[in-house]
Amino acid sequence: MDGDDVQGAARQAPPGRGGWAQAKLSGEARLQLQTNALAPAATLPTPEGPPRRLAVSSFAWCPEKMAPLSPDPRRSQPSSAAALSHSAASSSTAPGSAAQAAYNGSSADPPTMLSGGYTSKKRVQERYKILGFISSGTYGRVFKAQSRTGQPGLFAIKKFKPDKEGELQYTGISQSAIREMALCTELSHPNVVHTVEIILEDKCIFIVFEYAEHDLLQIVHHHTQNPRQPIPAKTIQSILWQLLQGLQYLHQNWVMHRDLKPANIMVTGQGAVKIGDLGLARLFWKPLGSLYSGDKVVVTIWYRAPELLLGSRHYTPAIDLWAVGCIFAELLALRPIFKGEEAKLDNKKQPPFQRNQMQKIVEILGMPRAEDWSLLRAMPEYNQLPTLAAGNPRINRPMSLKAWYDSCMRNNNYPEGPANSPGPEGFSLLQGLLEYDPQKRLTAEKALKHPYFKVGLPDGQTPSENCFSGSTIDYPRRAVKADDNDIRTSSLPGTKRSGLPDDSLLRPAKRLKEV
Repeated sequence: MDGDDVQGAARQAPPGRGGWAQAKLSGEARLQLQTNALAPAATLPTPEGPPRRLAVSSFAWCPEKMAPLSPDPRRSQPSSAAALSHSAASSSTAPGSAAQAAYNGSSADPPTMLSGGYTSKKRVQERYKILGFISSGTYGRVFKAQSRTGQPGLFAIKKFKPDKEGELQYTGISQSAIREMALCTELSHPNVVHTVEIILEDKCIFIVFEYAEHDLLQIVHHHTQNPRQPIPAKTIQSILWQLLQGLQYLHQNWVMHRDLKPANIMVTGQGAVKIGDLGLARLFWKPLGSLYSGDKVVVTIWYRAPELLLGSRHYTPAIDLWAVGCIFAELLALRPIFKGEEAKLDNKKQPPFQRNQMQKIVEILGMPRAEDWSLLRAMPEYNQLPTLAAGNPRINRPMSLKAWYDSCMRNNNYPEGPANSPGPEGFSLLQGLLEYDPQKRLTAEKALKHPYFKVGLPDGQTPSENCFSGSTIDYPRRAVKADDNDIRTSSLPGTKRSGLPDDSLLRPAKRLKEV
């Protein structure tokens, strides 16, 4: 089976539940598929236009495609995706195998080999001292740590959970984890969280990030406490400036974040804003499958764009800009602008229409109109729009975004003057971000050129890269639980089983119960 046959078999295999690929490949085919990422060079499209030749260190491997992203000049080690491929391929001990030949051409030292397969040369607790537990999410647990090897600063270590959906449990690496690792190790920008390293230990995956002391959710919460006070206008201006710079970088490299919200926007103690949590991020340059096929529900409900709420299966990076508009509004009002109730998924395969969330948007922006949004009638849930007014008189008398903005300025007692208030320019930017039609919505590039980012600044000067500059507010440090810092590699299901086959990273475990 040659390389094209292997790739074809992998693409034709039906996607597994929970985002897993379940291609039925022979051992030889699997090995060849794993080593495809080790090719010396390939021709790939670039955001700027024509293809260019890329060395293997510039590749990021993920289920959708191999994508060239800007390599980080600070790193000399191979990308995480290549490292994972090395790990899987090196489990074959045949001296003449394609994997061994590819590996022998690498400048990296070969890993320690035992009869049981790959053995990690790095151990988390030998390299890092765990200071405490930060939080737990859908895809893993995050810990605060410091280096035992002399690296300065603090670190956040994310320990991935095994994938599970209903009664079906998986062992191995989830699609979300692969995407996040592949993208994070290739992306390099001051406003995107920096990935330090990835550690595979006893079939557990740990991704080590630079540590950020705050996030936007934490900052908003601090300002809601007594005495309630608005976030300084200059702080908001700097936050948005840095956020849009990071987002512009992602979009220029064909990456949609798809889960922007205050909790995923990190802020360091020095006021640097960094986009984090790329677990739902997706490459959108000619993906092998539709964006909808892999993830039917994206973006947290309060920050979800109207085209997604109306069932669009083909969407653009404009969904990230809608989320930025929602974040901007939340920084101003200290509460979500569109705080709807999410309709939960039932046993049907199709996600339900999020009626209440759409109502919250219409109550402020008014009903979307086909004359303003050319593709509105093509939306799968378009026929649901006339039903929104049932039992909700505010739908027929919307507040308007201008009235909401003026009320927000009054309620938060923003001082007058361009140096102390977002002013009319702030409303203009918010209006451009919360545009119904994604084709008319501001892009990150256009938003960065908006007059709002010149308010209160001398000619030619841009907002500060330190969002705390000039502020006397003392924000509390991130809460850490010192009594819940268990990062044992054996704590995940399936990680201590002996005799686990070498291809366990590619297939789900047995179904626990037929449903």
